Amino acid sequence: MNLQTPIREASRSYKMYASRLENLEIYKIEDFLFHVPFRYDDYSLVSKIGVVQAGEKVTVRGEVLDIKNEYTRNRKRIQKAKIGDDTGEINAIWFNQPFILNTIKKGDEVSLSGKADFFGNKLTLISPDYEIVFQNKTIHTGRLVPVYPETRGVSSKWLRRQVYKILEEKKGQFEEFLPEEIRKRENLMDLEEAIDKIHFPDSIEQAENARRRLSFDELFLLQLTTLKKRREWEETGPGNKFEAEKHRTAMENFIKSLPFELTNAQKKAIKEIFGDMSCGKAMNRLLEGEVGSGKTVVAAAAIYLTYLNGYQSAFMAPTEILAQQHYKTLSKLLSPLGLKIGLVTSSTRSSENGKWNTDLLIGTHAIISPKIKFKNLGLVVIDEQQRFGVEQRSAIRNKGKNPHLLSMTATPIPRTVALTVYGDLDLTLLDEMPVGRKKVKTWLVPPQKRDGAYGWIEKEIKLNNSQAFIICPFIEESENMTTVKAATKEFERLKEIFGSLNLGLLHGKMKKDEKEKILKDFEDKKVDILVATPVVEVGIDFPNATIIMIEASERFGLAQLHQLRGRVGRGEKQSYCLLFTEAKNEKTIRRLKSMETIFIGAELAELDLKLRGPGEITGTNQHGRYSLKIADFSDISLIEKARNEAKDMFENLDKYPILNEKIEAESSKHISPD
Repeated sequence: MNLQTPIREASRSYKMYASRLENLEIYKIEDFLFHVPFRYDDYSLVSKIGVVQAGEKVTVRGEVLDIKNEYTRNRKRIQKAKIGDDTGEINAIWFNQPFILNTIKKGDEVSLSGKADFFGNKLTLISPDYEIVFQNKTIHTGRLVPVYPETRGVSSKWLRRQVYKILEEKKGQFEEFLPEEIRKRENLMDLEEAIDKIHFPDSIEQAENARRRLSFDELFLLQLTTLKKRREWEETGPGNKFEAEKHRTAMENFIKSLPFELTNAQKKAIKEIFGDMSCGKAMNRLLEGEVGSGKTVVAAAAIYLTYLNGYQSAFMAPTEILAQQHYKTLSKLLSPLGLKIGLVTSSTRSSENGKWNTDLLIGTHAIISPKIKFKNLGLVVIDEQQRFGVEQRSAIRNKGKNPHLLSMTATPIPRTVALTVYGDLDLTLLDEMPVGRKKVKTWLVPPQKRDGAYGWIEKEIKLNNSQAFIICPFIEESENMTTVKAATKEFERLKEIFGSLNLGLLHGKMKKDEKEKILKDFEDKKVDILVATPVVEVGIDFPNATIIMIEASERFGLAQLHQLRGRVGRGEKQSYCLLFTEAKNEKTIRRLKSMETIFIGAELAELDLKLRGPGEITGTNQHGRYSLKIADFSDISLIEKARNEAKDMFENLDKYPILNEKIEAESSKHISPD
C-alpha cells in the first residue's frame, strides 16, 4: 500500500469507510495527509493527579485502578474509572459509552485529557479523551490535539489514528518538489516536516508555519497549472480569424438598432472580444457582469460578428428556464438581422428542433448530444459557465474546429479569486449598470416588523399593479433546521396572509410543464406573488416584479443575495429587496446590513470572503473548478508571492523534473480551459 493507493483498493478496514471518506474528499491514502485540522485542542498541560484543580483543562497519566459500568437513579448507564499516580487518585466518567470497557482495562497505563470538575462531591474528569500509553507516545491527549472536519461515522479520533499510522509508515517517502532557492527565499519548511507538523505540532506557531508551507504549495502549483493550461490553449493551433473592420458598418447599425444605449463597459467588452476574434488565435475569455448589466447583448454582438463572417454560434445555458429566456432575448435582437435561431433542450424532440444548421443554436447540455452537428461552428458562448463540468465544455467546443470561446458568469467573483482560479482566461468585467436603471432599495427587516412588511407588500402590489417574489431556502422543512422556512409549507401559510392576492409556487423538483405554466402565469400577471426556492436566482426576467423578500437570508452568501436581488429592478418602477432573518448574531446582522449600502456584486463577494471565509464563495467550488483545501483566498500576500514565484519559474521548468511531474499530476486533477 503506497500513498497513491485508492481507499477502495486498500485494506479491509479502509474499504469499510470508503464511501464516508469520499464525503471528506479522501479518495486515496495520500488524501488523509492533506485533510488538515481546522483547530487544535490544547491538552499540553500535563499535571500530576495530586495537584489537579476543579475547572482546569488538563492531561493526567496514571494506572487504571478500577473501571466499571454503573447505573444512575434514573437507570442511565455511566462508565466510571479510577486512575492513580504517585501523587493521588482521580475519577473519570463517561456517559453511555459501554465500549470503553473493551478498550481500557484495569492495570493499563492511560492518558486522559479533559476538564476537571466535581461529580458526586469528588473531583472527576468529565468525559475526557483517552488513550492507552504505548512507547511513551500519545496522539489524542497530552499535546496539541488536531481536530478535523468530520462526517457521519468518521470521527476526529479515527482520522487522527489513520494519519499518525500513515506518517509513521511513510517516513522518508515524501519527495521534495519545491526548489531549495524558493524555500529559502520564502522561508518555508521542508515538505515532510510540514506534513508532520500540521497534524501533530509541538506549538501553534509550528502548526501555522506548516500550514503556510502547504498553502504556498497549493497556490504555487495552481498558478503553474494555470500558466500551463494557458500555454496549451495558445498552442492549440490557429483560431478562426474574423474580419471585424470589414463589417464595421453592419455592427454600428446593429448597435444603433438596440432599444437602449450601451454602457461604456459594454462598449469596452465588445472591443476586447472583437480584438480576440480578429487576431487569428482562438479566444478564451470570461465575461463577468452584474445581474442585469447586459452580458447577453455583448454576447449578441459577438454572435452577429460570427454570422457576418459566415460561421455558426452555439449558446449553452445551465437550465431550460435560462435557455428559453436567452432564446426569446436573442431572437428579438438578432432575428430581424436575418439570423436563423434554434432552441434545443432535453425535453424537446429532435424532429422539432433539427435546426443545428441554423446560424445560432441555443440549448442546455442537450446541445452536446452526438445528434447535433454544426457545419462550421465558429463561436461557443457558455452562460453561467461554472455550472458546467470540463467534459461538457470540451464536448461543445469539439463540435467545431478550434472555435472562439466566450464564457459568462453573473456570479460576483472577488478579484483575488478570479486571478487565482481563472488565470487561464482573459477576464472582462462589466462593472456598469444600464443608464436609468434604479438601485433596488434594500432593507434588513427585524422579526417584530414582519407583519408590517406583509401589509406593505400587499399595499405596494395593489397600488402599483406590480408583482413580488418570496424566496425560501428549502423545498421541504428540514428536521434539523426547523427555523428555516420551507417553500411548500410557507406557500400554504402565505396564501392565508395574502388572501386577496393570487400566489404561485416554483421550485426545482417541479416538472417542466408545471414550471412553464407557473412562469407563464406570472408573466401574464395572473400570479401576484411567486413563492420560490433559489431556482429564480438566474434566468427569470420579469420587469413588472418590483419586490423580492428573502427568508432566512443569513443562509445565503452576499453574492447569492445580490443575484437574487437582481430578479427585481429590471423595469422602470422603483424596486425593493426585503431581507428577513431570525439571527441575532451581531456579525451576521452587520454582514446582511451591508446589502443596504453596497450594490456592486464584486464588492459584496470580496466582503463575504473577509467575513465568512473562502469556503462560502458561491461559484468557485462547482463541477471541477479548483477549490482550495488548505490555502485561503483571503491571504492576498501569500497568493501574490506564489504567483510571482510561479511566473519566474515557468520558463525554466525543464530544469526541475520532480516539479514538472507534480504539475502534470495537478493538471490531470483540475480543470482545463477547454
